[in-house]
Amino acid sequence: MKNVLFVLTSHDQLGDTGAKTGFWIEEFASPYYLLKDKGVNITIASPKGGQPPIDPNSATADFSTPATERFDKDDTTKTILSNSIQLSTVNEANYDAIFFPGGHGPLWDLAEDKDAIALIESFYSANKPVSAVCHAPSVFKHTKDTNGNPLVKGKKVTGFTNTEEAAVQLTDVVPFLVEEMLQANGGVFSRAEDWQPYAVQDGTLITGQNPASSELVAEKLFEML
Repeated sequence: MKNVLFVLTSHDQLGDTGAKTGFWIEEFASPYYLLKDKGVNITIASPKGGQPPIDPNSATADFSTPATERFDKDDTTKTILSNSIQLSTVNEANYDAIFFPGGHGPLWDLAEDKDAIALIESFYSANKPVSAVCHAPSVFKHTKDTNGNPLVKGKKVTGFTNTEEAAVQLTDVVPFLVEEMLQANGGVFSRAEDWQPYAVQDGTLITGQNPASSELVAEKLFEML
């Protein structure tokens, strides 16, 4: 059985707007169930451990999908989620791949989290899949390869686009724009139209553009496993 580590944000404040954020349910639920149904064992971690905050917008009917509806009724998974392990206790050697669901939360905590950065670098140097969707490619802000270059330098990547951030009117709220950061770090950024499913793979690095891309990322991850 393959073991995949899901890393979720612990951050619940949308800048200084007073609004709440966290992880986006679809970006967790779609990959979680796709992999779980194929027999993959999943461990959930977060910087603070315990219950990772859910972006309240992602729980509304507007963003309902079969996976989110399944999650709504799945008390077992909700219990597992509420007991996420602390990221600082995780050992890369115990897992075959790592996956980061998005939501705006990771822009504030996971992008700057020393444990997350070290884990990504460890998985990547061990030739294990490293995957992230939507805002979660923000985790590549400070990650380096073994030569000390940005991990995404020269690699095909995608993530939440500048135009998608503008569409949700948070361009001036977020600490940085995912697309701009990936390009500044030398990533070869590509994209589909706003809100369309799109994922790219470059070696063991897999990234997805937006919530609709989360299942595509999980499919590519499973193929690699």
